[in-house]
Amino acid sequence: MSVDVAYPVFRTGDPALVLRVARQLLAVGDQQHAGVCVDVELLTVEDVLHVRSALPDAWFRREDTEDWVRDPSDPTGLHGGVHAPQLSTDPAFLSAHLPIWASMLDQPVGSVEDKFMAVAGRHVAEICWEGLGWPEVPEPGLYADFKHAEVSVLFNAATRELDKRHDEHTVLVHVRRRNGDGYEERHATWLAEQVGQTVIGLPQLS
Repeated sequence: MSVDVAYPVFRTGDPALVLRVARQLLAVGDQQHAGVCVDVELLTVEDVLHVRSALPDAWFRREDTEDWVRDPSDPTGLHGGVHAPQLSTDPAFLSAHLPIWASMLDQPVGSVEDKFMAVAGRHVAEICWEGLGWPEVPEPGLYADFKHAEVSVLFNAATRELDKRHDEHTVLVHVRRRNGDGYEERHATWLAEQVGQTVIGLPQLS
C-alpha cells in the first residue's frame, strides 16, 4: 500500500499568511475532487464552548493514549465522537474530559477554513486539503498523482502528530512516497517553487 510523505515549505507566526500560502499551493493542483478536514485541540471549557458555538457542525472527541480503540459503550460518547448540538455544555462534565478535540471532515474547499482559523488559530490545530491532483511535469520527470496530493497547515505545531506546541504555523505539501531516491523531495521542491517557496525541513511520514 502506498503512503504519502509531507515536506514543510513555509513557516510563519502569522496564521492568515500561512493560510494564504497554502491556498496558493492548492491552486497548483486539480481541485475537482478535493475536500478539506480540520482538527483542533481544546484545553479549556471556554474553548470547547466557543468552538461548539462557532462550528455547529463539528464533532468532539477525547483522545486517550490508553483508550485508542473507540469504545461504543463509552457513556460520554467522546470516544466515538459527539456532534456539536448533542455535546453537553455542563462545565463539570467538559472539565473532566479535557483536552477535547474538535474536527470536521470532508468539507467543501473554501467552506470552513477562514472560520476555523479564526476560532482555532491560537490552538494546536490542523487544516488538511485532500483529494487534490498534482500535475504531470515531464521535464523534471514528475508523475501525475491523485492519491497522495495534499496540502496541510499546522497551527502552533511543527509535526503532523500535533503532539507538541510550537509557536509558529507551518505549510506542508504532501506527495507520494516512492523508493527514497530523492524523487519525493524533487516533487515537493517543484510544487513549492510554483508559489515562490522551497523545502525548509525534513520530510514527515504519515
